[in-house]
Parts: sequence; C-alpha cells; structure tokens
Amino acid sequence: MTIKVLIGDSLAPGAIDIFKARGIEVDVKVGLSQDELADIIGDYDGLAVRSACKPNAAVFEKATKLKVVGRAGIGVDNIDIPAATAKGVAVMNTPFGNAVTTAEHAIAMLFSAARQIPAASVRTQNGEWPKKDYVGTELFSKTLGLIGAGNIGSLVAERALGLKMKVVAFDPFLTEERAVELGVEKVELEELLARADAITLHTPLTDQTRNILSRENLEKTKKGIIIVNCARGGLVDEAALKDLLDNGHVRAAALDVFETEPAKEHALFGTSGFIATPHLGASTVEAQDNVAFQVAEQMADYLLTGAVSNALNMPSITAEEAPRLKPFAELAEKLGEFAGQVSTEGFDAVEIEYEGEVTELNRKPLTSAALAGILRASMKDVNMVSAPTVLKERGIDLKESTQDESPTYDSLIRIKVRVDGKWRTVSGSIVNGQCRIVAVKDMSLDAKFRPFILFVNNNDEPGFIGSLGSILGEAGVNIATFNLGREEEGGDAIAMVGIDQDIPADAMNKINDLEHVRYAKVLKF
Repeated sequence: MTIKVLIGDSLAPGAIDIFKARGIEVDVKVGLSQDELADIIGDYDGLAVRSACKPNAAVFEKATKLKVVGRAGIGVDNIDIPAATAKGVAVMNTPFGNAVTTAEHAIAMLFSAARQIPAASVRTQNGEWPKKDYVGTELFSKTLGLIGAGNIGSLVAERALGLKMKVVAFDPFLTEERAVELGVEKVELEELLARADAITLHTPLTDQTRNILSRENLEKTKKGIIIVNCARGGLVDEAALKDLLDNGHVRAAALDVFETEPAKEHALFGTSGFIATPHLGASTVEAQDNVAFQVAEQMADYLLTGAVSNALNMPSITAEEAPRLKPFAELAEKLGEFAGQVSTEGFDAVEIEYEGEVTELNRKPLTSAALAGILRASMKDVNMVSAPTVLKERGIDLKESTQDESPTYDSLIRIKVRVDGKWRTVSGSIVNGQCRIVAVKDMSLDAKFRPFILFVNNNDEPGFIGSLGSILGEAGVNIATFNLGREEEGGDAIAMVGIDQDIPADAMNKINDLEHVRYAKVLKF
C-alpha cells in the first residue's frame, strides 16, 4: 500500500527528495484553509507543516489515515495537539534545528536597537543626513539580562560575552554550576530588572511566563533600557511597552514576535525607538534546510518503521518495544507532570526510582517521558527527546535507581524533585491496566489521573473535608473522585480530589485560606 504525505507549508526542496527516496508519495499544497485541509486530509498518512498550516480538531476528525504530523521548527501552537492525541496521531517537532539562527537574530536586533539602524537607514535613503538624531549607545561593558538561559539563551549569552558585555540570567532551572560554566551570573528577576541595561527573552509562553515583562516589571527597569523579544508573543505587555517608549523610560525595543500574529497593524508601529520584524528568528537558509530535512527523516522513520523521534505527545520508543513500554511511559510522564506542577518555582535535582518488573524494561524512554512531564509545566515545547538535554543544560542533577522487587506492586515508579533542599515525591503504578497515583510524600493512597485534580496538603483535623466540599459546591465544581492519605491521626495529610472542571480563582483563594491547608493547587493532565 502506498504511503502518502502532504506538505502543507513551504519546505526546502530537499525534504521532498528525502520522502521520495524512501518510497513515500508526496503532494505539496500550500495555502490551504482549515476547511480545505479537512476535505483532503483523509487521503494522507503524514502531514508536514511549518507555522502557516493550522490543523485543528475539525481536520483531525477527518484524518482517518493520518499517523503523524511533523512540524519543521520548534513551536507547535498551530497544531491542536489534544485533538491529534485523541485521534492517535503523533506530533513531532525539530527542537534544535534553528537555535543558532534565533540567537543570532536576537543579537542583530540588540545591535539594531542600540544604534537605531533601521530608522537611520530609511531616512538616509530618503535623502536626509540625520546624523545628529541618532546618537546610539555602546554594548561594550553594558549588562545584558537574559530571561531564560536554555539552548537559545545560552547561545545569546556566549555571543554577548564575546562583545565584552556582562550577563545576568533569570531562569528557575539554571543551577549555579551551569551559570558558572556559561560565564553568567544567576539572579532573581527583581535583581535582573534593576541591573540590566538591555533585556532579551528566551523562554516559552506558559502560565508562569505570560506577561513576565508586565507594566509593573517594565517600570522597575533602568531608564534607557533596551528590550528584545525573539521568543514568543505574550511575554511582554505590548501596551505598556508603547507607553514607556513614548515617555522615554524605554530607550528602544525590538520585537520579532507579537501576541497576535500576523501583526499587520499595531499600536507600536511607528513609535520612536521601536523595531519590528515578522517572526524571522528561524528564517535563514541554513535553519530552514535543517528543520525541513530533519522533519522529513523523522516522519519517514515513523511511517516506515514505527520509530518515534522528537514526539510531543507520545514516547520515543522503537516499534519492538512499544507494546510493553507504552503504559509505563504514560505513567512516567503523568507522574512527571504531577511533580513538575508542584515544583514550578524551580528545582535543582531529580531522582527516579524503578521497582519490580519495570526494571527489566528499557528505562531510557521512561526516564525521558518522566523528565518531559516534569519540565512541561514550565517549558511548553519540551519533548521526550529534548528533555534530557534541557535538564543537562541547566545543570540539574539526575539520578536513577532500581530495586528488583516492589513491596506492594508488581511495578512502581517513584519521582522525586528537590526544591530548596527538600524533596517532593510522588509514586505510581499500573493497576488493572490503569495509571494510578499510589503515594504522595510517602503517604499511601490510590487515585486515578483525571484532566483536573485538586491536590491539597493539609493538617489531618476534623472539619477540613466539609469546608473544602462547601467551597467547591458554592463554586459549582463537581467532585468526581476523592482520595485521602495521612501519616498519622492529627498529622500531615493529603487529598487528591478529581474534579470535572477547573476551579475559579476566588474559590482557590478560599481553599488556600482554610486554616487546615498548607498547600493547594489544581493539577492539569
């Protein structure tokens, strides 16, 4: 049977050659609307995209043959991953193909902002000679503040240090050892805002990073600050940036990304000191070739052999290992998501313990799945292939251990993350074919994973359950499951409350204000 792939965006021609060389039929149809894509997607086994093609739930609903979507690049905001997962479609990206290109663009934008090169060029070519209007600032000896010191941020730091700049970095996952290795100073966000002469952003857009440069934070910066964002729209309060450019607090700003794209009209356009490019961070010949060739190889491997690489919604495992590994990989990833969501303030060590029959399996994809789950709470685009590298880049210690027998279960996986010197622990097992949480903080229980779980650490005292139930009832939040664990009567206790929807902010405030509650958070899976 012929395998067919649809290329829905412009890719380097070499990608087509890779598919054809491996016996895969290719159609190139660029510029399709979502309705047009939905009408034809049923004919294809694979779909290769960049950012313009946007397969949504309606597309996946009609994707009767589709097995894989490959994104030539990092961001997958244009792909409905939950819909793909529900349809059994693997979603892959190419996480490292454009890192150098994006870092170079950030440095180029920094230079352009410091010297206002685009505006000076336009006026000079219009017949003016505005030399006195463009007195720039040197980057030499200035302090660059990095928000995010991962793969791209590290490359920017390396280049800034080559310019003899000082570099300070805010990243909850950057360890002191890794900071020393990079030659940067690790600081908290407040200190970075106060010290930096220029700020560049290199973090994904998550609940924790959205508007990280809010109006309040922008106003805390030095007068004359330069802001550069080549990461994701939504990290900077664009309205506040406009106001602060107008009043002179921000000297210059350069954005390659916007909260709403394409940004064909924007209040910032035409503002003195403002530079804009149309999401060009990954737009070089080298980067486009790299990601196109990589996605073609990954998709061909998956369609022909079942091998999974750089998958965001399924484990990276071989076809032979899949039947036995799949349930344990799912368990490891969900336990990681639990641990990551209760450790978003940053951690410096991870330990993963395997007990029982699971120790006989190939544990590498299981560990990768767990790490992806842990990091995904703060890094939206991380996947099972990139997660170990991301952890290593940040200097976070990883230890694995095995025990041939498990005291209670056939197999058990335990994940521990160290936050401020204290370990946060969650354990799980496969029970009757289902992934279960069987212990938190070494307190035993038996809880199913659900899309929403209210996790509460509380004192074991009368009245807690009634108070909690009343708050949820008043907020219209339905309880699906309720599981409890405790150390001893009157001591430390936990509650895992499966709920049918998220909890409103005011209700969460009431829960956290209960005298019995030490910690409460809605976890999402």
